[in-house]
Amino acid sequence: MTVGAVTFTVDGVVELFYAAPGDTLADVLRAGETSRGRNPRKGTKIGCNAGDCGSCTVLLDGEAVCACLVPAAQASGRKVTTIDSWKMWPEMSRLVDAFIAHGAAQCGICTPGMIGAAHGLLTRNGSPSRREIEDAIGGVLCRCTGYIKIVEAIVAAAGDAPIAAAPDTGVGTSAKNQGAAYAAKGYSNFAADAIPQGTLGIRVIRSPHARAAFSFGDLDAFAKQHDLATILTAADVPGANSFGIFPHTKDQPVFAERETRFRAEAVAALVGQNLHAIDLATFPITWTPLSPVTGIDAALAEGAHAIHAHLPDNVLTRGNLRTGDVVRGHADAAATAEGQFETSFVEHAYIEPEAGHAWGERGQVVISACTQSPHMDREDVARVLGLADADVRIAPTACGGGFGGKLDVSVQPILAVALARVGKPVSLTYSRTESMVATTKRHPARITSKASANKDGRLTAYEMSGDFNTGAYASWGPTVANRVPIHAHGPYKVPNVHNRTRAVLTNETPAGAFRGFGVPQSAIANEALMDDLAEKLGLDRWHIRRINALKAGDATASGQVLVASAGLPQCLDALKPTWDKALLDASAHNAGNARHKRGVGIACMWYGCGNTALSNPSEMRISLERDGRVIIWSGAVDIGQGISTILVQIVRETLQIDGADIAVCPLVGDTDATLDAGKTSASRQTFVSGNAARRAAEQLRAKLLRHANVDADTKLAFEHGGQFATLLAGSNGERRVSLADIIPEGFYGFESIGRYDPPTTPLDANGQGIPYATYGFAAQIAEVMVDTALGTTKVLHIHAAHDVGRAINPMLVEGQIHGGIAQGLGLALMEEFVSGKTENLHDYLIPTAGDIPPITTHIIEDPDPEGPFGAKGVGEPALIATAPAILGAIRHATGVTVRKVPVLPHRLWALLQARGT
Repeated sequence: MTVGAVTFTVDGVVELFYAAPGDTLADVLRAGETSRGRNPRKGTKIGCNAGDCGSCTVLLDGEAVCACLVPAAQASGRKVTTIDSWKMWPEMSRLVDAFIAHGAAQCGICTPGMIGAAHGLLTRNGSPSRREIEDAIGGVLCRCTGYIKIVEAIVAAAGDAPIAAAPDTGVGTSAKNQGAAYAAKGYSNFAADAIPQGTLGIRVIRSPHARAAFSFGDLDAFAKQHDLATILTAADVPGANSFGIFPHTKDQPVFAERETRFRAEAVAALVGQNLHAIDLATFPITWTPLSPVTGIDAALAEGAHAIHAHLPDNVLTRGNLRTGDVVRGHADAAATAEGQFETSFVEHAYIEPEAGHAWGERGQVVISACTQSPHMDREDVARVLGLADADVRIAPTACGGGFGGKLDVSVQPILAVALARVGKPVSLTYSRTESMVATTKRHPARITSKASANKDGRLTAYEMSGDFNTGAYASWGPTVANRVPIHAHGPYKVPNVHNRTRAVLTNETPAGAFRGFGVPQSAIANEALMDDLAEKLGLDRWHIRRINALKAGDATASGQVLVASAGLPQCLDALKPTWDKALLDASAHNAGNARHKRGVGIACMWYGCGNTALSNPSEMRISLERDGRVIIWSGAVDIGQGISTILVQIVRETLQIDGADIAVCPLVGDTDATLDAGKTSASRQTFVSGNAARRAAEQLRAKLLRHANVDADTKLAFEHGGQFATLLAGSNGERRVSLADIIPEGFYGFESIGRYDPPTTPLDANGQGIPYATYGFAAQIAEVMVDTALGTTKVLHIHAAHDVGRAINPMLVEGQIHGGIAQGLGLALMEEFVSGKTENLHDYLIPTAGDIPPITTHIIEDPDPEGPFGAKGVGEPALIATAPAILGAIRHATGVTVRKVPVLPHRLWALLQARGT
């Protein structure tokens, strides 16, 4: 390949960069091949290579640009500023400090681009308005934060006040975020950043058809023509050509064998160098398109093609919950409401595409990739290689967003097979389109529900039948089918319930885990029926929810008594003044406006933290080093939610040792260095791994007390000085113990291990039992403005009250609420994945900074005695109530009940026309 040269000033230094034809500014910055040697600037991140996400934003002659859109040659003679030079520029230094202090960085993949765009703004406008800030960062997408804390950080950076660093404190404070400094400075090592030079690349051949038979031509000739190391097919998989979540549902092949089951399924992979120069149209494969099974109705139709031969009816699994007598409950009611609701495929749209690399080391296969579940990855990789788990090591990189989408393996099995075949280090990075077409989505749902209440508004019965399109493979379909029946009637006391679900197989993109595991879909149906009942009975919508809200002492429909921490009544009470005022404001506005109508909606939710009625353990190891450092060897992957920070706070609070330097080991999730903390999903890490860390810290403190020979409530401290620290026991340090005397020499120091598995029980055939140890509760209010002439909806304000048990770190809790609401807004109004149409971040719309309204949060603390210091999860609860609250507000504004999301303008306009609005 011909290599040229381009010279420009980067971060204040004139550099001559080597560039290949077609290289962009982002390419040459990240490669860093210069006349002075290699100096990669990996702070410039790549999320799309199409100018849609803005994560690669740098300054070019002071103007913010997407480096992936600028040909390298166009930078010649110009000045480029990247996040790598943050120390050089006062505005950028303040931005870095502000992002850290305000919790503006979660996963961190977009953060360098955000800071780059903000730096460009502040260098030309030192006192921008919020609207100007939103405009400046409007081209940089964030999927985690909800943008509010980003805007707050930029406002702070533009001001004159000192930006105070967060403290190293314990539970209940907004302590220093353990990962924010790396993210804000561009130091976070994401999967594509971590790929070393010299690896063989991989390019996957994917099906252009939803269902097709295929045959290969002369692969050897093609490999020789293009100087490939090898071409992988199903025949090259040394172990089982299948992977999946559960032992009985490992049904997805690494490479399809004779017939593909969804568009973009992998059938082969090229391994070699300069793979993107190859025209894949010349690849020797013959396709025979077959009729696909598309949609739930087609899959369930009599005589439909069986997606998998062992499931002739295309039903992967069923879920069921039944208590009481719903027929009698409906018959005894004063009012009944029913309806059918529909949701679409929704893309995770994390800004980091899947990537990773693999190599052999000391007899192990090592895979470094972005993941939410390293130990599950190890199991699947070992399976496809035909190896024992111990022969595989997963070394996770920083994870640039996940939301459930990185629970399933993606690049990992392909990397493993390639390494086994060629015996050399290999790497694979998905393009943005590849990420979107080949990975799991939120399950489309079709839900039919019926609810009844007596004349006072108290619920008497609820029943639901829900079909969830799980696509071509099982993935997390069984989890969705079994979780939804428990939650589908909402966080309300209902004596008679019958909820049924089916996960249905189709020739469509596999659907998997996505923030809520099906509960957001069922909440849309449930909350709409609550509004229907309120209208029929002439009741206020807040009131009907308040009188039915589950509270401590109540039994759920699965027969579980909520002993404590059921804070929905408190959530609703916190929002009551806002509800009353919002209704008055809407009424006053609508009296004088015929076209733009204001509406107010309210919705509630509940969510069980952790696996459904299954063992759900976490183990955590803590070591005390001779110099007084306390290291948490955490297997809990931090995908931006802040579990590493939470663990440090819990350990600090438990140890109660002054002067302790506590940190999470950088080898987070490494399957050789850490114990299995379970997957980062189901809002479980704070509750489950937090408890494991607390128990480990309790053991470590007890060991130190024994060595000091003092009572359990004795004050402890570390005195630092010299090579070893000294343990001081007592208010005045009456007992002094050198750590060198009690800690043997060794890598792990003085260690303790804690384990926690939430107390649950299996469910019987009717869903009776204890599915979760604790539940998150919330209520949200949405205020919207609807343009009835255009069918557009603008969300004006979201008010969110969430019972989190105990806020270990209030700033992180608030950030999770903001981010969840942003995704809920997208679910309600704009996000719809359509295979072949919305396969990039230009056509698939997610909320930008300008789409997010003000969000007022109320953190309700109803401590759970089972949780660490009373805490429970908030990651998924943050999203679930948002869409139904927005739909309720649209109904209040227009009188139209929307039963299909997203509420795209043409859909709402059609409903308005049909109603004659």
